[in-house]
Amino acid sequence: MDGKQRLIAASMALAMLWSVALVWLGFGRGAGFLGPVTPVVLAYLPGGLVMVALIGRLAQRRFFDPTIIDGQAFAPGSGAEIDQRVLTNTTEQMVLALVLWPFAGWTLGWGLMPILGVNFAVMRVLFWAGYHRSPPLRGFGFAASFYPTVVATLAGIVRLMGV
Repeated sequence: MDGKQRLIAASMALAMLWSVALVWLGFGRGAGFLGPVTPVVLAYLPGGLVMVALIGRLAQRRFFDPTIIDGQAFAPGSGAEIDQRVLTNTTEQMVLALVLWPFAGWTLGWGLMPILGVNFAVMRVLFWAGYHRSPPLRGFGFAASFYPTVVATLAGIVRLMGV
């Protein structure tokens, strides 16, 4: 591994530690008298707002650039193409969240879901900024928004199995 790869790997390892701590902090938090609906709604709102920002940024780029205003493909490596990659990956991760976080909430406590949601949004913004400026920040933002979903799901499976 070269220096850049080591730095990115270290940021991903830090993100794994962050993810375990995040799920541990959210474990067992109930939704109180509100039931599961409020935590579910609050879980997805932050990620949805990040997607709104990404879509808005892409629309702004198209509007102000005559070379892409009519829907042409983005130039490879351009800011718009990077934003499109971030939006695509964010959409993929939101789909994972939509299908896996309710299971984590059900098995580990509904209060975990808003914690996952806020973390997701913050880390997606770091991923987005890192994609434009800093590979280690990109690696951390990616991993710290992906790993909590994996950790929470695996912890939920373990809890459900009674291990």
